[in-house]
This record gives sequence, structure tokens and C-alpha cells, in this order.
Amino acid sequence: MAEIRTAEEGVPSRKAPARSYWRLSKEDFFPEPSFENFTAYRAAVSETCSRLKDRLLDRSTDETELVELRKQSEHEMKRCLTWWDLIWLSFGSVVGSGIFTITGQETRETAGPAIVVSYAISGLSALLSVFCYTEFAVEIPCAGGSFSYLRIELGDFVAFIAAGNILLEAVVGAAGLGRSWSSYLVSIFWDDPDFLRIKVNSFAEGFNLLDPIAVVVLLIANGIAMTGTKLTSRLNWISSIMSAMIIVFIIVVGFARGHTSNLSPFFPFGAKGVFEAAAVVYWSYTGFDMVATMAEETKKPSRDIPIGLLFSMSVITVIYCLMSFALSKLQKYNEIDPNAAYSVAFAKIGMDWARYLVSVCALKGMTTSLLVGSMGQARYTTQIARSHMIPPWFALVHPKTGTPIYATLLVTISSAIISFFSSLDVLSSIFSFSTLTIFMLMAVALLVRRYYVREVTEKVDLVKFLVCLFFVIGSSVGIAVLWNTNVEGWIGYSVGAVIWFLGNLGMALLPKQRLTQVWGVPLVPWLPSLSIGMNILLIGSLGTVAFWRFFICSALMLGYYLFIGLHATYDVANPDGQYNVANPIEQK
Repeated sequence: MAEIRTAEEGVPSRKAPARSYWRLSKEDFFPEPSFENFTAYRAAVSETCSRLKDRLLDRSTDETELVELRKQSEHEMKRCLTWWDLIWLSFGSVVGSGIFTITGQETRETAGPAIVVSYAISGLSALLSVFCYTEFAVEIPCAGGSFSYLRIELGDFVAFIAAGNILLEAVVGAAGLGRSWSSYLVSIFWDDPDFLRIKVNSFAEGFNLLDPIAVVVLLIANGIAMTGTKLTSRLNWISSIMSAMIIVFIIVVGFARGHTSNLSPFFPFGAKGVFEAAAVVYWSYTGFDMVATMAEETKKPSRDIPIGLLFSMSVITVIYCLMSFALSKLQKYNEIDPNAAYSVAFAKIGMDWARYLVSVCALKGMTTSLLVGSMGQARYTTQIARSHMIPPWFALVHPKTGTPIYATLLVTISSAIISFFSSLDVLSSIFSFSTLTIFMLMAVALLVRRYYVREVTEKVDLVKFLVCLFFVIGSSVGIAVLWNTNVEGWIGYSVGAVIWFLGNLGMALLPKQRLTQVWGVPLVPWLPSLSIGMNILLIGSLGTVAFWRFFICSALMLGYYLFIGLHATYDVANPDGQYNVANPIEQK
């Protein structure tokens, strides 16, 4: 068995360098030899194929992510968070990021009263992903979250694809929250949620309502996040406790004043509508991965992370099911306002004062989601910059605040620009696709971590594992295709289920190459494989437009990687080779 060591205390503190934090030079952005001058860059591009092969086969290590990459930030992040902070960070980042914004839209247009089933399906899938994240975060407590975990287990290239989607998720998610915050604020005073938006008829539909309020709230929330982790955490849990009290009120009133007649028909759009809604409302559960990125700033990761993540997400799943069910009881599904569902529903039953209370709660929830989201997104960005996939300037940590200010600014400015133009329905499908893809890859990475250790696993066991993994992923894709092409009958689904079962059975009979010492996912490989299957099924339910948007974004990311990210990371991975423009040395 390979010995696993859990890193809890981080790296020894280092004396701050003499250089000023506030600097801006070419060396801060592109210090690698490949970007020294145009001739060097042209020679590097000519070696793209061999370099790509090198990076496809390269995998990082726990020590690299935990120790070596932190040196790029020049200053340490402060270890100041406990399990109490993580519980409320999870609550603050998740509750409000979708329940107040997507529920009305999907109830009215896709699922009907069965939205409660959609939330239950998404909640189960999210909990399976939480298990995977928790094991990684306990063993590798660094700021990179899923980016670092995938880089260690699936390699540099897969990690870049994940990094691109993480940044896309961060920017799109923050932009969507900004737009929703604006809608709820306006709904307090006017019935039209677009009242304060500026309409430009010459722009395409979905991009023609300019939203300056969304931009302002994003700038304020991210500005607070830059001031310090502990301060932001305190503001979050105080605000989240108040929001929790209002949420209890919403559920109680919804059940007491609602009518069961509004629940009929329960499945107006059929089972397919339930799964389509589940894929979109997954947005409501996102945010816990941001808490995993706070592991580097957690005092006792092995204790605090499992308590903070697993407890909070279990409670949140129950809360979401109760809240969505309460909304369906309050109003007929085809009468629900898709933009400010809860506040309008209370107004319809004559509780105008409750309408304002609900709107304030939604605003508070979305504000805390923005606060925690900006913290987590910046830490993802920091670790990506530490690896040089994006310029290392964004990895710098401010010596006084202990926060990555430049990384925060990158996400802030990008999300503010997108929120100014893009509508919520455009943003939600892109966000869900990116999130589900990353969570699916995380489950694959956990299986790889348990069954494959470099230079330890026998080649025959590796081949058997890969065949079993192929069966699990292939059968999951096959079932998703059958479901989303409306194939009737049980034969195809039964065949897919049997192949999935056999793949897991074969994997279960293989020797595990790595055992966890502190906390680990139970029932491996069954639970991670179930997570893979559910995420693939939900991805398939998103629709053709979401696929096109995702592939266009991925193509742009790949273009960036081939011309910039590939050469920067290659130079970092091969520090001993001297780049000769006239005769490039084949390294490694």
C-alpha cells in the first residue's frame, strides 16, 4: 500500500520578499523563457506537438500542490477558519445562489409542482460530489480545490480544461447572482423586474437589457472579500443566521397558507421535465466547492472540513425540498413569477409585508453567496495562477490582508462586464454545464486516486481498472442518450444498468492502492460511480443550446492553452533545461 500523509499545518512561514505587492511588469505576467522575446515564443510554438504530449502525460503531486506552488504567492494565506465558519460559509455560498432565482423559472416552465423531485435528485447528486470533495480537501488542503485534485490524479491537460470551466463557472455564476440581486431589489418597489434595466433594441435577445445595478453590487461584494478572510466569514455567518430564520418563516407560511389543489397536476411536463429542471436547479447547490478552496485557511482541515461540508449540505438539501414544495402550494405553477417567485407569491395571498421580508431574505442570501463566492473563486484563480496556466501575477497574496487581491479583481471585472449584458436564462445553462462537468471529473479522479498510484500499481491492474472505468462511464453516457432521445422500453436501460453494475463489480474486486487515514468516501467504487452517472444524466438533460455554448467556450479555452498556457506550464515543469532558440532542447 502506498503511504498517505495528510498535510495539516501547511508550509513554514517565509520572510516576505522586498518587492512591493503593487507592481505591474512583463516579468510578473510572463516570466517563462518561452515568452522572453518573439523569437523564443515562435520557437516554442513550433514545439507545440511535443510539448502537448509532455503535458498530457504529466501529473502533479500532493507535495507540489501543497508546498511548492504556494511559494508563487510570496505570502501565506492566514489559517483562521474553524468548522463553525465552514458550516456558515457553505450555507452562505449555497443558499441564495439559486433557490430564490431559478426555482420560479423552472417550476413554471419545466417541472411544475414536481420541482421538489428535481431538487431531491440534484441534492443527491450534490451530496455525492460533496463526499468526493471532502476526501480530497482533507488530504490536500490547498486553495486549488478541484483544480489541484484533478491536476494530481488526471493530469495537467484535464486540469486545464477544469480550470477553464472553473473560471467560467466563477464569472458566469457571479454575473447571474448580480442580475438576480437586481431583479429582487426592483421587485420590492415595482412589479416589473426589468424596470431599472436599460433596453437596447439593437442588441440580440438575452443581451439587450443592460443592468448597472448588478455591476455595482458585484463591485461592493468583491471589495469586502478583499479586506480579509476572517472579517468576511463573520459578516457571512451573522447574515446567514438571520436568513435561516426567515427561511423557516417562508416554509411554515407556505405550508400553512398554501393549498394542495395547486399541486395538481403534479407532473405537468412529465418525468423528462423533472430531469431537465434538475439539471438547471443544480445551480442552487453550487457553492460548496468554494468552501473546499478555503482548506488552506482552515485551522484543522481533517476535522473541520467534513463537519462543515457534509453537515451543511445535508441540511441545505432538506431546506430546498421544503422551500420548493412550499412555493408550489402557494401558487399554481403556471402563475408563478419566474423572476421573483417567492416575493410575488406572498403578495398574491395578501401578505404584502411578507413580500418585502422574503425579498430582503433573498437579497441577503444572494449577497452572502456573492461574498463567499468571491472568496472561493479568487482562491481557485490563485492556484491556477500558481501553476502558470494563467499569469502568476494573479497568484500574489497581499501581505497585510492575506487575500489574493489581483485574483479577486480578475473575477470581479469579468463578471461585472458579463452581468451588465447577459440575461439569467443565458447564464444558468452555461453555469450548470460547467459545474456538472467538473463534479463528474472529480468522481473519476477519486476512483483513480484509490486504484492507481504511479510506480506502485501493476500494469495489469491498471488495464483492468481502466476497462472497468470505461464500462461505468460508457454505460452512464448510453443511459443518458437513451433518456434524452425519448427512447421507450426497458431493454436499453436494463442493458446499460447491467454494464454499469459489472463495471463497478470488477472495480470492487481490484486491490485498492491507496487507503485514507483520516476521512474517506464510503462504498468505493459504488458512490463515486453513482455520482458519475447522475452528473452525466443531468448534463444530457440541459439541451442542445447549452452544449453549443459550452463547446464554443471550451474551444476558446483550448486556443488559449495551445498558444499560452501550454508553453508556460511546460517551462515550469522543466526548469533545468536551457531553452536554445536555434536548437530547442527536448526536455523530459
